[in-house]
This record gives sequence, C-alpha cells and structure tokens, in this order.
Amino acid sequence: MPTTPRIAVIGAGPAGLTCARVLQQHLVPVVVYDLDASRTARPQGGTLDMHADSGQAALRAAGLLEQFRQLSRPEGQQMRLLDRDGTVLFDDAPGADEDHGPEIDRGQLRDLLLDTLDPDTVRWSHKLTAVTALGDGTHRLRFDDDTSTDVDLVIGADGAWSKVRPLLSDVLPAYTGVTFVEVGLNQATARHPHLAALVGNGTMMALADNKGLIAQRTSNDHIRTYIGVRIDQHWHQHLGLDLTNDTAVRDTLLGYFTGWDPTLLRLITDHDRGYTNRPRFALPVPHTCTHTPGITLLGDAPHLMSPFSGIAANLAILDGAELTRSMP
Repeated sequence: MPTTPRIAVIGAGPAGLTCARVLQQHLVPVVVYDLDASRTARPQGGTLDMHADSGQAALRAAGLLEQFRQLSRPEGQQMRLLDRDGTVLFDDAPGADEDHGPEIDRGQLRDLLLDTLDPDTVRWSHKLTAVTALGDGTHRLRFDDDTSTDVDLVIGADGAWSKVRPLLSDVLPAYTGVTFVEVGLNQATARHPHLAALVGNGTMMALADNKGLIAQRTSNDHIRTYIGVRIDQHWHQHLGLDLTNDTAVRDTLLGYFTGWDPTLLRLITDHDRGYTNRPRFALPVPHTCTHTPGITLLGDAPHLMSPFSGIAANLAILDGAELTRSMP
C-alpha cells in the first residue's frame, strides 16, 4: 500500500463515519461516499444505547466521548418489562451516576460524527453501482452518475444490502420470521399522557404469545413503537392489505393482539403518523468473508443481526474505530 493510500468508505452511517473520523485524527485522508442526496435527505431512525465497552469505547477513540455525553440521555437507560395484561414484571431505572448505556438519537449521533469531519469528506448523491478489482490490490468504484474513482482500500460500511459484500461473500441476508411495524407519538407527555407514563423514560417491552410491543422514548418527547409479530414476510400482500390504509392495518394488527390489555393496545391505535412495515433480516451465524487485499467491511455489511439493532450499532462503530489500528 502506498505511503498515503487512497481510502474510500462506502456509506455515511455510524460505522463509516466513525472510521473516517478516527482516520482523520491520525492524519490519514479518506473520502466517504453515500447514496443520500444530503445529510437531511431521510430520517435516521430511533434511539441507541451506547454501551461502555463498545459504543462509548469507539467514541472515546474518536475523541468524541464528552460531546456524546452532553447529548445523551442517561435517564433513557430505564428498562421496563410488562406482560400482555399490563402487569409490570421488571422495572429498572438508572441511578444518577450510571452510564453503562445512555441513549442518543441516531440522528444526533450521525450529526455529531458529520460535524467533526473535515469539510467535503462526505460525497453525497454517490450511489455505488459496481466495484471492480484491477488486479494489483486496487479497485475501481463506479457510481450511478457515470463517474468512477480508483482506490487502494475500499471499506464497505453500506449496511444490510451492501454493494461491497459480494466481492467477499456470496451470502445474502435472510428474513428472520419477525416483522416490526413502526408507529410514533409526538409531544407524548402532553398529548398521550397515559402512554407516556406507561413507557417511562427509556424502553418498555410487553412480550407474550410470540408477539411484542416495544416502545422507546427519544428526544423531543417522542415515543417510537415497534409492533412485533412472527409472520410471513409478505403478510400484507397475502391479505390484500394496502399499507397506506391506516384503518385496515390497525384492525389487522389488533387482531393479532386479541386479549391484550386495552392500554397496551393504544400503542397500536394511537399514533401521529402512518404504519411503517419493517421486516427483520439477518446474516447467518457464523458468517465469514474471503480475505481479499484492498477491501473490507464494517457494521451490518459483515454481521447484520436482528432484531435488536442497538447492539449492532455499538459493534458497528467499534468496527470503525478498531479498523484503523490495523492500518500501517
């Protein structure tokens, strides 16, 4: 590898951005390519608990631990477990000095990383269409705007359906048998006080009958709920269900939760936006990649796991920080 290698990170998610940040701390040039048109092109999802031995360790390596602590919500570490009848089985609220897994919104974490990169590190509107080995350990990247670039190291941090992974593995993510249907509540304390009290400051899970309601408090008094069911991946198509028909989706979901506590069912019926279908995929365990000079993977691209992606996000950014230790 040349003294100053040409490094390309594919994907401006937490893993790719953490890797870029640590590389730049060591004065190593890097370019991040992302298919989104801008950093604000789409919502970044819910909340993440940053674990002390993984996510926080990666942020410490990136020199961002103190900034993270200023943004994080230690109270979000509260974990509450309920039965289907609303009985509280477990409720653990953190002490004032506990920081084993404070929460942070995905968007806030991404902004923190983006704001600390050198200007023009991220090239937006660059959708990768092909990676071609040039025979000497280098690779040519082609994008959907007909541009291309040659690099010495390709770091695939482009998620579950990675365009880089096929060069290292022919395995594809498989449906886990679990689908989450996502809904959200805005201004929860004022507009939905009973549900806000039910969820608490962190995560509430009601689990029974191979089903679950998982509700998480995020910043700005928002609650995001995942309605989890073991069901065929194409359940709505088999039922002839239009996912944009809120009434039909609501009634179908309520049918799966027959007999559950009426207050819990309000997490299905009371929401401030439509239902979003999110089937859960995972790579097989174990999953290994063929060693190929000049190319590697981070985060979900090599080890997509489900359904609790908070753990995956911690491992992803730890991947990004640790990869730099392997570089000359």
